[in-house]
Amino acid sequence: MKSTGPIPAGFETLNGELAIGGKPVSELVEQAGRTPLFVYSGDMIAQRIADLRAAMPDRLLINYAVKANPFGPVLQHMAGLVDGFDIASAGELEIVKQAGIDPHRVSFAGPGKRTGELEAAIAAGGTLNCESEGELDRSLAAGETLGMAPRIAFRVNPSFEIKGSGMKMGGGAKPFGIDAEAVPALAKRAIAAGIEFRGLHIFAGSQALSSDALIETQANTLELADQISESIGQSLPKLNMGGGFGIPYFPKERPLDIISIGDALKARFAALPNSLKDADICLELGRYLVGEAGVYLTRIIDRKVSHGHTYLVTDGGLHHQLAASGNFGTVVRRNYPSAIATRYGDEPTEAASIVGCLCTPLDRLADNVSVPRAEVGDIVAVFCAGAYGATASPANFLGQGPAEEIFL
Repeated sequence: MKSTGPIPAGFETLNGELAIGGKPVSELVEQAGRTPLFVYSGDMIAQRIADLRAAMPDRLLINYAVKANPFGPVLQHMAGLVDGFDIASAGELEIVKQAGIDPHRVSFAGPGKRTGELEAAIAAGGTLNCESEGELDRSLAAGETLGMAPRIAFRVNPSFEIKGSGMKMGGGAKPFGIDAEAVPALAKRAIAAGIEFRGLHIFAGSQALSSDALIETQANTLELADQISESIGQSLPKLNMGGGFGIPYFPKERPLDIISIGDALKARFAALPNSLKDADICLELGRYLVGEAGVYLTRIIDRKVSHGHTYLVTDGGLHHQLAASGNFGTVVRRNYPSAIATRYGDEPTEAASIVGCLCTPLDRLADNVSVPRAEVGDIVAVFCAGAYGATASPANFLGQGPAEEIFL
């Protein structure tokens, strides 16, 4: 048998069932009207942000990366909890506006911004994280067309990366950002052209669980920001240090030690160079804020045995949980945390594989795991489903369509 990943803290058992926000899963499914279903806990999100603020320096700001989970009620909840929002398309700009969020709180990153997207962001008053000389030229032209000075920060491609990060977004040749040595001259030209200079965005990687690696990267980020600022000849109004904070998905992974990261940042903030003394310094976090606060619920519709192995076939699958199926960047498939939610208090009695409803062998939610005996009608929970599930999975594959979403 294979292990599952660690179930996040904060969930409870109620009448033998998994409970989320004080409600058993059967009640949540009845409320939604069907499965599959994503459930997001606002209390867990708020607690995660409160714990993070308590660990970090007081002056550190927290931005939410909308791509992690753009569900409207989640964004509305976030509006009162974080300091800013980071988007990666004009579509996300519209989503945050629909959630009632002031675009002045928004920064827009991404290596392939269309001219229409640049115009929309400038017109709305958002900050563009400029990623190339060509993008700068188009932004300046868009500003002239609109009669507005673009608000521009420069995204830097640093020479370093976060060691051990799940996705490396800095170091060497990358489609993201401007090579660090090229930033000062480009920034000077843009400032002379009349932009509103909004500082730097330095994002080196994501999904790191090593506090030491993040501490080293943050130190390198602050040092690089100072060097670039000195070369520009202007102090920074803002520094987006990126994120990289990961959550444990797989067996033997452990939660990130944010206390040690916070302590190291406090020491560095106490001795900031002049170029950063008055800067708004922020972290850009997505998965870390919402990932563990979401659960994917899917109902068992068949129980079958093939060559002595039990399969629990659900009405969900990789079309909503691509990452949990092992098909979203992982090299070796490992099991996400999961459970039979309607038998949450029961002891395991058998080995089974939990699969989805799609006509492909890739549609696996849990391989050969130890579970209580489950029957048709029982509900399976896949945890760590609050980020990159509903919107980063091929919901329309085989005509299946999206899952329901509930915010508690």
